[in-house]
Amino acid sequence: MKKLSLLVIIILLAGTVFAQQENQYVKIETPQGSCIVKLYNETPVHRDNFIKLVKSHYFDATTFNRILKGFVIQGGDQDSLYDKSKKLNPQQKWIAPEFNAALFHKRGAVAMGRDDNAAKESFTTQFYIVDGRTYTNAQLDIIAKKTGISIPENQREIYRTIGGTPSLDHDYTVFGEIVKGMDLINKITAVKVNKDGNPDNIVWMKLTVLTPQQVATELMQIFIFV
Repeated sequence: MKKLSLLVIIILLAGTVFAQQENQYVKIETPQGSCIVKLYNETPVHRDNFIKLVKSHYFDATTFNRILKGFVIQGGDQDSLYDKSKKLNPQQKWIAPEFNAALFHKRGAVAMGRDDNAAKESFTTQFYIVDGRTYTNAQLDIIAKKTGISIPENQREIYRTIGGTPSLDHDYTVFGEIVKGMDLINKITAVKVNKDGNPDNIVWMKLTVLTPQQVATELMQIFIFV
């Protein structure tokens, strides 16, 4: 009877996951472990660019090259590879920002890097995962006053309890978030780095776009074991 009940639960959960399979998901594997990232449909240009690069295995030839505990874990192409005086790879471009007030730099958020261009355009081949820290209301008030952008209470609650990097909101495009494997952040930020955040040992990455069936399997494990 217990086995039958468990089977029914699994079937019901699978149906729920498939019914919600509107977003696309990417698995990020590293020497320290892996995580599953949900890509936002609210940022279609960044989403599609990321998926295209993942499917072409572009990121598999790159690393997480800048690891700043309490801030971000940055990977993909380095800033120096976007020198406009050099010939860029066909994949290396700038894309217009897709800021959305509901998408913010909470811990586990995934966003695109960029240089200091005035239009805040993103690098197509550089991304980062937010580590961040927690903030008090007073600290959030200071950030809001400095940026001129109000921080709604639902986001404040997350910044107070879970953490993130609110100073980056509306400055860099957030296009996804970790939905499984958040502990990967702790594992990567634990590696030894130099003063610039460059790791002593290579932190390679392998990215894969998941099929709906793979997503169902991955997310069902959360429902069953949590």
